[in-house]
Parts: sequence; structure tokens; C-alpha cells
Amino acid sequence: MNKGPEACHEVWLDRAPRALGYRPDRDLAVWRGQVKTTLATLLGSSPDRVPLDVQVEWEAQREGYLERRFCFTAEEGARVPCHLLLPDEGREPHPVMICLQGHSTGMHISLGRPKFPGDEESIAGGRDFGVQAVLQGYAALVMEQRSFGERRDQRPDEVVSLGRGCHHASMVALVLGRTMVGERVWDVSRAIDALATFPEVDSSRVACMGNSGGGTTTFFAACMEERLCAAMPSCYVCTFRHSLASIDHCACNYVPGILNHFEMGDLAVLIAPRPLVVVAGRDDPIFPLEGVRETFATIQAIYDRCGVGDRCRLVIGEGGHRFYPDLGWPAFQDLTHGVMR
Repeated sequence: MNKGPEACHEVWLDRAPRALGYRPDRDLAVWRGQVKTTLATLLGSSPDRVPLDVQVEWEAQREGYLERRFCFTAEEGARVPCHLLLPDEGREPHPVMICLQGHSTGMHISLGRPKFPGDEESIAGGRDFGVQAVLQGYAALVMEQRSFGERRDQRPDEVVSLGRGCHHASMVALVLGRTMVGERVWDVSRAIDALATFPEVDSSRVACMGNSGGGTTTFFAACMEERLCAAMPSCYVCTFRHSLASIDHCACNYVPGILNHFEMGDLAVLIAPRPLVVVAGRDDPIFPLEGVRETFATIQAIYDRCGVGDRCRLVIGEGGHRFYPDLGWPAFQDLTHGVMR
């Protein structure tokens, strides 16, 4: 009986060398440098830092915060729309939480404002990150990720056959020697640059959070961008073997060749000693709990090896693919005391 391509891939997955995987005997400084250099290459070339051209479009007073709509330029051809939420309470300059939506109708979910059918359900799944961050005492930078919401595929209808999701942009990035993950990480880096133009916030105290595709960017941004003081990825952290290599995922999640070098947990060496809260759902069908626990075991071992074993935490909600604010925020506040405050 003929077998599908997955049979061959299983053989190669078993043989994946994970050449830069965690080992207790590695020299931490040397290993961290090797992982950082390799990951940067895998994510693709970074563009030049063009002028940000920050443009404020409007401001509005909301209950408990001032909302400021602005855009900045991440790279040539890439304008990034954002909403900065500035709490009425607390002392300026405020620490900031960057809030990233995953596959959804857009960043308005982080603002708790439904626009399209199904948005109410997304918001009810704990995804109104910006509003939550303000209630926790942070300024919130709500930004639109590439290929989502206001930055979705806008090609003419006659050339679109696979929908207006991330697929086409992700494939074009690959043929250019880039990745969608790398492009989104770049946007976060430039967002931190943009935050420095607003005196009401402290660009030296910035964290990042997101669910699903937002968790993907959060995790990799924390690996590559040392200016992030802490990270809270939700419903993403899992072995590649259990998730991307076993279950259908959007093309925007894939980084070619990554398993030749490391599994996801190994990358924690680029985040430690900074606080890391991993949020997961016990019944998440696309990031299975077995793979989450295996990954976090590696993360914990790395943090222990770095002498900061108490700065990472796994919280597991009793449900599926969503954020769990009642678990995530207390853990985040606990781990970041003295860092973000």
C-alpha cells in the first residue's frame, strides 16, 4: 500500500539533528551567540531602518484611558497602524505592553470592539489584550500584524484563489529569503523605536503578549529583541514536532530548516533571564498539551541553568485555544515585579 508524504517526513523528523539543542554542558555565552546568529539567519534578512515617520491621526478619551491612533513606517512599503492606550491613573512615563492578535479580523479585538461576525466570541475568549493591559496598570500598544485586519492582502480579486489570509504573503517572503515570522518580529522592533517618540511611556520598560499567531510573534520577538523586558505568549509554545509538523497550520508559522538546529524550547536561551509566562489551554487542539509540557521542561531547564529558575512559569487554562487572563496576568505581575514596575 502506498504511503503519503507524511511517512517520509516522519523519518526525517526522527533524524532532525537539533544541532544547537540544549545540553547542560554547553557554555551558555557561546551557545547563546550561536543560537542568536543561526535564528537571525533562519528568520531572514532584516531591512534597513528607514525613518519612522510617526503620524498621529486622532485622540479620544475613553473610560479610564486616552486612546491615540497613529501609524509608523516599519520598512519601505510597510505602514503599521497602531492604537496607544494611556491609562488615566498611574505615574508617567508608563510601562508598555505590546498587544498582538493572531488569526482574527484585526487589532480591534485587542480594543474590545467587535466589527465583524464572530468578533464577540474572540473578545469573550480573553483576547481584548489592550483593555486588559490598561486595567493592569500598563499603557498598551495595540498594533496590526502583517496580513491581518487593516494590513490584510489587498491584491485584485482576479489573482486571489486561496483567500486573503497569510498564505500568499508568507510564500512571497520565502522566495525573497525572508519569513513572515521574521517580518512580524521586525515590526515589533520598529514599534519599540516608535514608542520612544511618546514622552508618556517608558520605552525601556516594554513587554509583549499575544495569542496564537500573536503568541508566535511574541515568542520570537522576545528571542530577537533584547529591549523587551518580558513576554507572555499564549497558545503557541509547543514542540514543532507536536504542532507545526503534525497538525495543519497557516504558512505564516513556518521557519524553513529550524528543526535542523533547535526545537522551540531551546530558543529560551535567548529570552532568559527575562521573565517569561507561557499560557496554554488544556484542550487546545493545535498546540497539544503534551508538546507544551515537553517544551516548557526545556525552558525550565535553561532558566535553571541560567540561575533564574523562578522567572519562567507555565499556566494552563481549563479550555481550548484562547487566552486565560485570570491565570496569565497574576503570573505576569508576579514575575515582573521590579522589572516592569
